[in-house]
Amino acid sequence: MPHPIVEQLAFARSELARSLDGVTDEEGARRFMPMNSLGWIVGHLANQEQRYFLQAQGHPLVVEGLSDRVGYGKPASTPPLTGMLDAWRRITAETANVIAAMDDADLLAYPPEDASRWEINGTLILRVTYHYWFHLGEGQAIRQLLGHTGLPDFVGDIGVEAPFRLA
Repeated sequence: MPHPIVEQLAFARSELARSLDGVTDEEGARRFMPMNSLGWIVGHLANQEQRYFLQAQGHPLVVEGLSDRVGYGKPASTPPLTGMLDAWRRITAETANVIAAMDDADLLAYPPEDASRWEINGTLILRVTYHYWFHLGEGQAIRQLLGHTGLPDFVGDIGVEAPFRLA
């Protein structure tokens, strides 16, 4: 069974997917200054997972060039939502396997690639999970600005999908 922090990240991912239900490609590329577009947010989260859980762990990248498009500190862009969702799905399918296999010793260890610039793996998983929640709120604000109604107004079924449990 994966560690509870891995389950929490999986839940955050499912909430991202739920929060984008019904968004069109046109809406996903819309930018309300100074925020980024929904497409950028999805690609940005995928890029972080790819960097932390594939590249830093010594695995090959799934989507080349993603950091140049949606990486931290790069110029703003409005990539197509469908393309970024495809990249996100492909990347998270790979990263889910990598982190689900981590045991306590792995979670307490630094990633093998250039460990001097990273935090321990467990902290990286927490950082990514909280990054999702940061952008989930931003995404809900963007959807409100797009005029969407009937949006989720509370965290989904965490009691079923990722309830508290001891490691």
